[in-house]
Amino acid sequence: MNDREWDKRLRIKTIGREDESNPNYAPYEPTPYEVLKRVAESGYIRRRQHVLDYGCGKGRVAFFLADAVGCRATGIDQSQKLIDLAVENRRTARSGSRVRLGRVLAEQYLPGEEDVFFFFNPFSAKVFEGVLRNIAVAWFHNPRPMTLLMYYPSEDYVRALEAAEGFTRLSPIDCRDLFGGKNERERVEVWKYEGAGAQ
Repeated sequence: MNDREWDKRLRIKTIGREDESNPNYAPYEPTPYEVLKRVAESGYIRRRQHVLDYGCGKGRVAFFLADAVGCRATGIDQSQKLIDLAVENRRTARSGSRVRLGRVLAEQYLPGEEDVFFFFNPFSAKVFEGVLRNIAVAWFHNPRPMTLLMYYPSEDYVRALEAAEGFTRLSPIDCRDLFGGKNERERVEVWKYEGAGAQ
């Protein structure tokens, strides 16, 4: 199915790019549905889990995974315009009852019960480093297995994870075949967090 067909099936509207001027946050560009389908089929997300989508935009990741996996999902974004569009999608979405949305800066959001974290390069490496610290704090308050999924990972994000304590790389989700097979960044990096001092 193409993007319009997926949107229609999920009863949401997520197509299009939105650009708001903020040096630390990237423009809205939705994750391709083909990638999300592969994530849902990977086994890294289970029904009992709670996904947090950083830079959720119009909510595509949250609504798709809540529908495909049956998990709960939270989407946060710094843009009021995008959150308003995501809230409108929640009113019609098949999975709307399992999705929470909020306007908040990622570096100010302390995860609660979320245990899977999704990124499509939504903000600068400096913001990402702050997010990693918040994930560690959330684990300290409520230790549980945590998984980070990063589509089309930036080198800065990977370096930040390699330098951070307690994060371990798992097997990636290869997506190269979806887009011609040549771009090494067409993958979803997968990392786990087990607390500081974990090996």
